Amino acid sequence: MKTVYFNAKIYVERDHFEDTLVVEDGIITDVGTYDQFKTLTNVPDVTVINCQGQTMIPGLNDSHLHFMQTAEVLNQVDIEGVPSIDEMIARCKAFIHDHPDRVRNGLHAIGWNQDLFEDNDRMPNRYDLDAISTDIPIVLERICGHIVSSNSKVLELLEAQHGADFFADSNFVKDDHGNLLGIYTEHACIHAKDFIPDFTMAERREMIIDTMHRAVALGLTSVQSNDVGTTFSDAPAAFALFKDIYAKGEAPLRYRHQVCFNQVEDFEDYIATEWSCGDYPKDSWLQLGPLKLFRDGSLGARTALMRDDYLDDPGNHGLEWVSVPTMTSFCKMAAEHGIQVITHVIGDKAIEDTVNVYAATFESKDNPYRHTLVHCQITDRPLLERIAKLNIGVMAQPIFLDYDMKIVENRCGKDLAATSYAFKSLKELGAHVAYGTDCPVESFDPFMNLYMAVTRQNKKGEPKGGFYPQECVDIYDAIDAYTYESAYLEFEEERKGRLKPGYYADFVLLDQDIFAIDTNAIKDVRPTLTVVGGKEVYKK
Repeated sequence: MKTVYFNAKIYVERDHFEDTLVVEDGIITDVGTYDQFKTLTNVPDVTVINCQGQTMIPGLNDSHLHFMQTAEVLNQVDIEGVPSIDEMIARCKAFIHDHPDRVRNGLHAIGWNQDLFEDNDRMPNRYDLDAISTDIPIVLERICGHIVSSNSKVLELLEAQHGADFFADSNFVKDDHGNLLGIYTEHACIHAKDFIPDFTMAERREMIIDTMHRAVALGLTSVQSNDVGTTFSDAPAAFALFKDIYAKGEAPLRYRHQVCFNQVEDFEDYIATEWSCGDYPKDSWLQLGPLKLFRDGSLGARTALMRDDYLDDPGNHGLEWVSVPTMTSFCKMAAEHGIQVITHVIGDKAIEDTVNVYAATFESKDNPYRHTLVHCQITDRPLLERIAKLNIGVMAQPIFLDYDMKIVENRCGKDLAATSYAFKSLKELGAHVAYGTDCPVESFDPFMNLYMAVTRQNKKGEPKGGFYPQECVDIYDAIDAYTYESAYLEFEEERKGRLKPGYYADFVLLDQDIFAIDTNAIKDVRPTLTVVGGKEVYKK
């Protein structure tokens, strides 16, 4: 069955556009001018679609997010961007009142950011959350996921289960008198959520499918998602759930797993089971992807691992998650089995350490497994040059600039800020840079992400001219980073990310010409049609 899409502005590659696309059995067979293919419009069983002059781009591919956690956030109290602790308390109390069955055993949400509070910049503590309720466990996560706050009920339950000595770890934050504040950092965050009831698998299934439909409405046709080992602690159950959704044809987009493990032994077990099971054929919309590691925390929480002290927190270099020896063990085992590794790295020390481990465990100098740095925010020029020379990939989030431009100079200094979030420099040096959102840390709206890559301005259009504008990319490089480069980092660059013969028929029609409009309007672009594998999965 053939379909001809004509009268479109089809983006093939930089400065190359055509007007007609031919699709057969989910694959693009031809791209060119209408005159080349107009005879097909009179052939029986050929569907002909007039695109009304709209711009067509390859399907957008978010290179790194947390899809299941995004689905959870969409089903919890909305505390993202709250302007004050009082407002957060009020929203939580209202949610409890309106959804008593959902919260009868506990309340969890993610999204607060103390730097956005208008009355003060302190983190919410147990006493703030006690104002919501002392009867049920309450856990509210900072937007980065690297700091959480709980009420006193959670502390009581933890002490009853583990004893008072359990809180000796410095990741349980205390006041000057040694009293627990109900604030948890990094590894301790996991324990805070021990008493929050989990969603059922039936609820998760419904939430995942709903969130997928939200994604394709925004032009996403592929996602590379870290859910197993983070949001899903039960890896076998998670794999089974996704397999069932895809086996029944209920998913409207392509999905690639990014899988976390805290212990090398768990990774070894995964290799012997799921990795070796043969359940993921080449053309399946569901794929197994890389091992995902965490080297450090976040810049906003001052837990990103830095070479030097934070300027606004002397003596603090941040925190490490996986140690260098453990990371080395993971990477050696991955190399033995041909598995890609991607690592959460934000601070320059975390990036340097990870580059060193990758380089030491490559089987050859050209990074054959396409090991990648996720986020890769704080860098100097020599570090950028080394990343490119070693052909190490980068999964970047331009949308992080909306918040981070407010803090990076205070945290790291102007000299280091000038060479950080270096999207253009990395591209010019020859590195493969793919874009994503890390949703739910930020919205998975790709057009806001594209806007920030091109303008380096926040959602309000500030600062004028852009934040260190020498790192602005043009719209061609931005689109390519969201399509071709994302495909490259999942070994699909010969089948996905371009509108050329032999590629998957994954594409999006846009309501504005993203290549011609004012850059400030990029964030307002919306799809009118999303097609995955030749199937219309969204139509405005």
